[in-house]
Amino acid sequence: MKIDTLSFRTYSAKPGEVEQKWVIADAEGKTLGRFAAEVAKVLRGKTKPEFTPHTDTGDFVIVINASKIRVTGGKFQKKEYYHNTQYPGGARFEKYRDVLSKKPERIIENAVKGMLPKNSLGRQLFRKLKVYANAEHPHAAQNPVELKLN
Repeated sequence: MKIDTLSFRTYSAKPGEVEQKWVIADAEGKTLGRFAAEVAKVLRGKTKPEFTPHTDTGDFVIVINASKIRVTGGKFQKKEYYHNTQYPGGARFEKYRDVLSKKPERIIENAVKGMLPKNSLGRQLFRKLKVYANAEHPHAAQNPVELKLN
């Protein structure tokens, strides 16, 4: 039996067609890299059947308890974050433990941002990530669904 391959169409999601939900992920006790990879997948829309690489098909993600994320090995003592002011001698290094005590939201934001595309779509997806150091968040009106992580 011969199949007519010309009648098949590849589905490509349009920006207005995709339903974007709000999901909430609890970072308490999770490993940083594995947790960030799961969050990036949801932001990107890779968990949905209508995923289209060049379109925003992902959901909004609320991350709570960012201050209770953990790292493995000796990273608590050795991991550093790099920033450059673009002035001569402007390289700035900050230890993981210092960032965790001052602004724990930045840890998850940096990890997730590194796993998103480095283009305008990646910047658009990153704006849909909301990170909070503790369990309180102002997004109760959106009725977020709890994200089940492995």
